Amino acid sequence: MTIEILVPDLPESVADATVATWHKQPGDAVSRDEVLVDIETDKVVLEVPAPEDGVLEAIVEVEGATVLSKQLIAKLKAGAVAGEPTQDVPASSEASPDKRHTASLSEEQNDALSPAVRRLLAENDLKADQVKGTGVGGRITREDVDAFLKNGAGKAQAASPAAKEETPSLGHRSEKRVPMTRLRKRVAERLLEAKNSTAMLTTFNEVNMKPIMDIRKQYKDVFEERHGIRLGFMSFYVKAVVEALKRYPEVNASIDGDDIVYHNFFDVSMAVSTPRGLVTPVLRDCDRLGLADVEKGIKELAIKGRDGKLTVDELTGGNFTITNGGVFGSLMSTPIINPPQAAILGMHKIQERPMVVDGKIEILPMMYLALSYDHRLIDGRESVGFLVTVKELLEDPTRLLLDV
Repeated sequence: MTIEILVPDLPESVADATVATWHKQPGDAVSRDEVLVDIETDKVVLEVPAPEDGVLEAIVEVEGATVLSKQLIAKLKAGAVAGEPTQDVPASSEASPDKRHTASLSEEQNDALSPAVRRLLAENDLKADQVKGTGVGGRITREDVDAFLKNGAGKAQAASPAAKEETPSLGHRSEKRVPMTRLRKRVAERLLEAKNSTAMLTTFNEVNMKPIMDIRKQYKDVFEERHGIRLGFMSFYVKAVVEALKRYPEVNASIDGDDIVYHNFFDVSMAVSTPRGLVTPVLRDCDRLGLADVEKGIKELAIKGRDGKLTVDELTGGNFTITNGGVFGSLMSTPIINPPQAAILGMHKIQERPMVVDGKIEILPMMYLALSYDHRLIDGRESVGFLVTVKELLEDPTRLLLDV
């Protein structure tokens, strides 16, 4: 019995998707619930599992193809065994001696590499003709590139005399053209939307991180032993932001047409860099979470983001965003608002600087804070007051516990 493999229901507001990676090829045996293909949207990556045990009979939509919800992308022969001939796919088409047909497939493979494969080849300075493809018509898959790199063939070929002779001919002005992923396109659209549709302004301050660093140093081992998670800086940032949002509700609001929507809950988006691009998963009801719960929630979201497992629900909503460019070494930046939110807080690198304290110069670990906000909704008084509140709470963390 032949089973049709269809594109799953796409999330709301997603019109179409892209076939990202086929994990199985025609003729491969598959098990029930084994992932056959990844479908990439501008928000999440959807995994399509096998509904039954059997053999993948045919791939209808190759990697890089644009597909719609419930569109046919492959056929699975249930109960079949790998190596057995199938009725629906003629044997002559699988082993055609026509050289022109083979050549056309090869050309199609070279011209239609999936975005994931193109990016992987570019990152490792490989050419398509260096890797032997095992996909449809000799098409190169991610598994082919991974296997090529794993067995050391790439390094050996790069070090060979032939490769060295080819290098000068390439020159130093070569170009590589890689298609944008759907996520990158969506990020670009939202950045332009934020720039063109908001009256964005940024205000700065700086914070002495020594008190928090002393607390982490004193209690990090006990904290990790009791809660099973490391005590980081982000939990302090989140708790300070939540307290500041309570005092300045305009920063926790958003504009909907001619109305201002004030939110009485505290869902904070976290800017996370993933292999697919920048995403902002949401940590919900942060006012009800302790430091350990915040750390666990952030770690879970970061792991899901890295593995491409974030759901649409985890990526939607959020009243305020925190982005920490300090992990990459950024000393100062002007973050862009994440619409329809009204503000975003940028954290940066902690760096020792000479500071004047009570008339004396001391070396202190300082960090710049940057608050970008929509001036249509938030005035200077609220924006500066919000940022000063965050600064004061971070410089005296005891106030977070005493709620003062």
